[in-house]
Amino acid sequence: MNLKSVTGKSWKLNNVDNNKILKLTEEFSLSEILCRLLAIRNIFGEDVKEFLKPDLKKQIPNPYIFKDMKVSVEHIYGLIKERSIIGIFGDYDVDGASSTAMLIKFFTKINQPYNFFIPDRQKDGYGPSVATFDKFIKKKINTIITVDCGSLSNEVVDYANTKNVSTIILDHHQADINLPKALGIINPNRIDDRSKLKYLCATSIVFFFLLALNKKLKDTNWYQENNIKKPELLEYIDLIALATICDVVPLVGLNRSFVKHGLKVIHKRKNLGIKMLSDISNISSSPSIYDLGYIFGPKINAGGRLGYSNYGAKLLSTNDVNEADYLSIKLNKLNEERKQLEDIQMKTILKEAELQKDSPILILYNKEFHEGLIGILAARIKDKFYKPTIVLTGLNNILKGSARSIFGFDMGTAILNSVNKKIIIKGGGHKMAAGFTIYKKNITALKEFLNLTFIKLMSKEMLKNTIYIDAKILPSALNESFFNEIDLLSPFGPGNYDPSFMIENVKVLKSKIIQNKHINSILISKDRKSINTICFNAKNTELESYLCEKKKILNIVGKLSLNNWLGKKQVQFIINDISIN
Repeated sequence: MNLKSVTGKSWKLNNVDNNKILKLTEEFSLSEILCRLLAIRNIFGEDVKEFLKPDLKKQIPNPYIFKDMKVSVEHIYGLIKERSIIGIFGDYDVDGASSTAMLIKFFTKINQPYNFFIPDRQKDGYGPSVATFDKFIKKKINTIITVDCGSLSNEVVDYANTKNVSTIILDHHQADINLPKALGIINPNRIDDRSKLKYLCATSIVFFFLLALNKKLKDTNWYQENNIKKPELLEYIDLIALATICDVVPLVGLNRSFVKHGLKVIHKRKNLGIKMLSDISNISSSPSIYDLGYIFGPKINAGGRLGYSNYGAKLLSTNDVNEADYLSIKLNKLNEERKQLEDIQMKTILKEAELQKDSPILILYNKEFHEGLIGILAARIKDKFYKPTIVLTGLNNILKGSARSIFGFDMGTAILNSVNKKIIIKGGGHKMAAGFTIYKKNITALKEFLNLTFIKLMSKEMLKNTIYIDAKILPSALNESFFNEIDLLSPFGPGNYDPSFMIENVKVLKSKIIQNKHINSILISKDRKSINTICFNAKNTELESYLCEKKKILNIVGKLSLNNWLGKKQVQFIINDISIN
């Protein structure tokens, strides 16, 4: 394939053994293209049935496979028997809010006293601190559960220990060799964990903890003795689905099953907060993965970004209609404010990024950037330049940074190594994202260290911004039947990406700009088959001129979606890139 992408990307058709495709079609009576997509994913034999129809109950392992599960459950069980108040310390993003909400819903259901706290991003920073832990200690709370944070909070846990306060950490972030001296650390990413579930989000870890705790309460007849109905924990997997999608963890194995079944729970509209988010977003049909990641997620995150950090957890845990209504309206307004502020600051950061575009890693500093937006800015710059990107802000000598990475470069480990080398004050994260604090004077040292690390790890092939194409299709294939067939492989996301299709030799019939940023086009093939397409955020990009030009013959690459507007379903092609012959 030797085509010229108008955005400078390389197109590559995925190679697959035709004999393997043939074997799958014969063994399972599936279409050739579906078998091709399974083969690309290395799904063969007995794995095919499980992949197409995952059985969540069979997939859920014994929660005691996690390190420290027993000691943590036994401790909380003791507190429940005593009716002692339990502290919950969460994070301000969707995973943190969902984790916190799940614990709140469970404790509320069993009439267990609790107190929760979500730190303010600007005032308190990320994760536990002595000051924030003191808020619990002053209330005579002797056990604090941290969710979606805490794995690197050695000093804070030490402080809690001096106050005779026990800490249980439920987290999924990269952990160091020297773990905090907590009563329990349940984290599949601690070095000595043997669960093989490193890809889970924090909300899933909370779920496993509650599975074990729920069974303990049942087996000891606690529910019966206290006349309390045992909570149905599978009703909480809507929160897992939301957190899994928004935290962009791999949609493989158990994660995929959680999302697939979690969407079914969401469709039942049992969580009042999620229902209200659907209503305020004018989503009358069943919310999709796109809705979770791009509609609900930004609204929940807006609270944490703009000074209302506990609103997300409150919304996802409340059973009060009036409270849910107020919180959803407020978060929606905050998200609109966030978008306006982001657009303004994006114009500024683009200029600086252009000056650094030849650097292996982009490290961009501006004291005027809003701290709650630097993660979004880093993500957008990373997507545009296909380089690991760090955005820093701060008015004093200590700056806060947010990092986003590309495939092949483990940003979480790189930041942790920077901490160990005393370049960064503190920080941590995932392979694709991280956050940290740093002295302003150390920016140059950080840039040198990360650039050197990047050059050592990354091959030329990894640095190519390549679009991998799963199959070429004809315009006539774009119908609901074909979409439903491909949808058997969903849910799609990292680790199980949407199938990428190529359609050749089409021309623009008509186009219109939507919301001043997206381009909706009707394309037509040589045999007069029309294609309804959408190209997101295409205005003022290289793609705009081609989508508004009716003369050129184009090839398009993208994925399928199903629009459901006023009960009318239509398959739409989402354009990711364009080439010309």
